[in-house]
Amino acid sequence: MQLSYALPKANPPMTDSATHTIATPPRDQSSTRTWVPLSMLALYIIWGSTYLGIRVALQSYPPFLLAGIRFAIAGLLMFGYLRWRGAAMPTARQWRNAAFTGVLLLGFGNGLVCFAEESVSSGISAVAVASLPLFAALFTGMYGEWPTCRETFGLLIGFIGVVILNFGSSLTASHIGAVALLIAAMAWAFGSVWSRRQDMPTGMMNTAAQMLCGSAALLIAGFASGEKLPAHPTWHATMAAAYLVIFGSLIAFSAYLYVLKHARPALATSYAYVNPPIAVLFGVTLLGEKVGPYDLAGMAIILLGVVSISLAHQRRTR
Repeated sequence: MQLSYALPKANPPMTDSATHTIATPPRDQSSTRTWVPLSMLALYIIWGSTYLGIRVALQSYPPFLLAGIRFAIAGLLMFGYLRWRGAAMPTARQWRNAAFTGVLLLGFGNGLVCFAEESVSSGISAVAVASLPLFAALFTGMYGEWPTCRETFGLLIGFIGVVILNFGSSLTASHIGAVALLIAAMAWAFGSVWSRRQDMPTGMMNTAAQMLCGSAALLIAGFASGEKLPAHPTWHATMAAAYLVIFGSLIAFSAYLYVLKHARPALATSYAYVNPPIAVLFGVTLLGEKVGPYDLAGMAIILLGVVSISLAHQRRTR
């Protein structure tokens, strides 16, 4: 879901070596070549597993409060650690931009996914979420930055692969859940594109600020809709929620914001194509689900699309 935009003033780095200024481009480029692939690997695997984590956590926790508590804990931990290390507080403008982006990405994006997973099958969810790179390409085109021909080919191939992957599912979905997933994909895509052109908090403070602001919106939505915290949550649901906090939020969301800053949108959002087959593999391994010919064909086509996007990114970088 990324295309090359003018980089904002704030760079969310993963390591100290990524915080150097433009005066030292060789080292910056070397660090980026290392951390972008590692960050994408984290997105592919971790966010692919969060579909299962959300479904297990929903056995005890309501959707909006689950997402709100998840990001509130992760945001407070990260914010406290950064302040303890002497990180600067975001300015008023940066807080505003982080709040708008956090509400779009986490409030609408993740919150509606949690809401939809109460009624929508994994197959429909995969197709809806896989539309995210296409929405991102549309929104970036509004800024005059359309995908390259190679990236467009990869985007279309990846989406076709997810559709074929869904053919192997006989599950049905509610219309409300399907619409919620579509809105979630659009909100995440627009928030990702918009934030690249704004003055965002510096470094990992960008991640912390977005999680704090997004969690506030989710908690308000949860309590306003009548959701209540469970009196006796199951152990499995609580462990799944803890997994979402540590891996899904602290690690994977930080990796996403890093890639969003240092790579083109088509590559950064390619995780939306890889997550469905990863989710299928987790289902086979942990739940004993079976993989059919459509599943195998869909995963192979998705891999072809991701390879095409990755090669286009490498060529553009060179």
